[in-house]
Amino acid sequence: MRLPSNDPARKFKVLSNTLKRLGYANKSEIKLYGREFRLVNDPVVMTDTLVFVDAVETKSGREMKLRIPINIVNMAQAQIAA
Repeated sequence: MRLPSNDPARKFKVLSNTLKRLGYANKSEIKLYGREFRLVNDPVVMTDTLVFVDAVETKSGREMKLRIPINIVNMAQAQIAA
């Protein structure tokens, strides 16, 4: 699905939705950076390569903002372009 480059809001929404399908959706549990997290919101796209998600570390209960790894963001971008 190709998106017009002049509509960043729509492009960011599609990227966020693709990342949710890849497992980065609200209430998902993920393992990242050697730790386990429960996501407490959906991905927030800042740029084409910078995406954050709020999470709670399972072990400590500490809330934090995680950056979704660039290789995951690139994988989502590739799925969108296909």
